[in-house]
Amino acid sequence: MLVDVSNLSLGYEKQTVIHDISFQVEENDFIIVLGSNGVGKSTLIKGMLGLIKPLGGSIQYNTEKIGYMPQETRVDPNFPASVMEVILSGFVNKMGLRPFHNKKDKEKAYEIMEILKITHLKKKCFSELSGGQRQKVLLARSLCATDKLLILDEPSNNLDQKSKSEFYTILKHLNEGHHISIIMITHDIDNDSLIGNKVLALRTDGYYFGKTDDYMEADLWY
Repeated sequence: MLVDVSNLSLGYEKQTVIHDISFQVEENDFIIVLGSNGVGKSTLIKGMLGLIKPLGGSIQYNTEKIGYMPQETRVDPNFPASVMEVILSGFVNKMGLRPFHNKKDKEKAYEIMEILKITHLKKKCFSELSGGQRQKVLLARSLCATDKLLILDEPSNNLDQKSKSEFYTILKHLNEGHHISIIMITHDIDNDSLIGNKVLALRTDGYYFGKTDDYMEADLWY
């Protein structure tokens, strides 16, 4: 087990947003987090990243290797950074006092670019990329932090259907081919978005956590 969430409640200034939920993230899991606006999807992610403290319950981790891809990029699209520079920025938390990236960092970055098939973009300016290409680069950056667990906050936002389909295919490959567990928030409530093996569906009066097939068969669309 990578993550054990037990009786977790989260909120702000004593206003509870997430009420007493429990679920586990196992190795090779791909969990899709669903729910309408305001039910606490982003609050849950903040709690799992340690950005806010639980009001109750606990989150236990069996890995420190967590990659995070936020909903809004922290890379200024107008800043003249190359794709390689953006990807290497994912190693910042691992560098310690090192002022420069070492050979191991660069080799890992190339390995990730090859997996995502974006090596040909390495010298391009980030601001020149299409929306789909930018998302692949930002995914590569988050992978520099982990080979165990990825947390993605609505990564398909603002992508057209073709780019979204390509991005989901990449995520499936990372999960099934490279055994990276994934937690993905999505606002898309359709069959195309339910690419994981499990669903965590949040609502104001409760939640569902279980297998995707069971969720769909029970017609529990939120």
